[in-house]
Amino acid sequence: MSRLPQWVGGLGAGLTRLAEKLDERKAAVAEPVSVPAPAPVPATAAAEPEPEPEPAAEPAADYVPPPPSYAPAVPSRPDPVAAVPWGVRVAAEAGWRLLVLAGTLWVLMQVISAVQLVVLAFVVGLLITALLQPTVAWLKRHGVPRGLATALTFISGFIVMGLVGWFVVWQVTDHLDDLTTQVQHGIKELKRWLLNSPFHVTQSQINNIADNLSQAIGTNTKDITSAGIEGVQVVIEVLTGILLAMFSTLFLLYDGRRIWEWLLKLVPSAAREGVAGAGPRAWATLTAYVRGTVIVALIDAIFIGMGLFFLDVPMAVPLAVFIFLFAFIPLVGAVASGALAVIVALVTKDVFTAAMVLAVVLAVMQIESHVLQPFILGRAVRVHPLAVILSVAAGSMIAGIGGAVVAVPLVAVINSVVGYLREYAKATPPAEGRVPGPR
Repeated sequence: MSRLPQWVGGLGAGLTRLAEKLDERKAAVAEPVSVPAPAPVPATAAAEPEPEPEPAAEPAADYVPPPPSYAPAVPSRPDPVAAVPWGVRVAAEAGWRLLVLAGTLWVLMQVISAVQLVVLAFVVGLLITALLQPTVAWLKRHGVPRGLATALTFISGFIVMGLVGWFVVWQVTDHLDDLTTQVQHGIKELKRWLLNSPFHVTQSQINNIADNLSQAIGTNTKDITSAGIEGVQVVIEVLTGILLAMFSTLFLLYDGRRIWEWLLKLVPSAAREGVAGAGPRAWATLTAYVRGTVIVALIDAIFIGMGLFFLDVPMAVPLAVFIFLFAFIPLVGAVASGALAVIVALVTKDVFTAAMVLAVVLAVMQIESHVLQPFILGRAVRVHPLAVILSVAAGSMIAGIGGAVVAVPLVAVINSVVGYLREYAKATPPAEGRVPGPR
């Protein structure tokens, strides 16, 4: 019994030593914390107990452990832009740009339609200026002052055009009675020919056609009257357009260069050099087109008028003038004026004379298309026949006869400008080493 306390004391001492060894191992495993050296303390504070070491910092709350090795591999989604096919992306990029251009063109057409009379008058003045400007330049080269050369060219040009118009009106009114008599005689001859023709047309059918025509004229008397009233308004608009065209021609002849220099100031500086080079090219194309068209129209009118005169067709000279004026509408004008000459020959003469007139018109048109236009106009201002037909149709739909007249020269000018800008872009180096281009 006396040894039991000793055994218990030895067991307690062993447990104490085991606990101390475990504490030492824990301290060795734990990360050592660098603590600055304590400052020397006075002797009075040496007896104070040292503070206990702070426990190790716990891991941060936002710590995310790495995924386990057995986690499934999920592929990432592709970029939506990369998922769209290349052709669709190109079509979309081109599509919205085409929509912007179409909207801009639509707004421009609306503005032009709102001021259609002013635009047509200015364009006609521009065409007349292109016709008369070489005369002004020739007078200036021979020592005539600019103002006097402009005045002489302007007055003489409009006097000639006025005399041509007066001559046409005078010829039509002078031969109107004879034409009416010949038309009535021609209708009777046409009726007799229809009765004896192999088409088996009867007198009752001809009478029914005549009655229907007279009835249509009688029922549409109010429409004809309103059309006459509207005709007065048209005459006023035509006179206004003529005055605007005359003023535009005068100032373009006198001050055209300054007007062009002012327009160049409105162009952005990056594109000003190319536009400055394209302007003279466009003006040269327009001048060549108008001059060549006048020469071709004059030749057509002379030869067809001579054919009408020798075939003894009434009003040969007015018809020749109409052929000259209608020649400014390519393709369509020649067909319309030739058809008018054939109809007049058919009504006033006979079928043989009309066939001869048709032969003369077709022969002159063939000479014009294969000889005159390539030789006089040249390749620089020629436009493909399909482009001519489409432009004339679009111009007539937008602005009537005036639109049909200005459509083809506009297409010729645009074609020349686009060709020049394409060549200019190829010949111009990049912006860093850019040198002045052609002017």
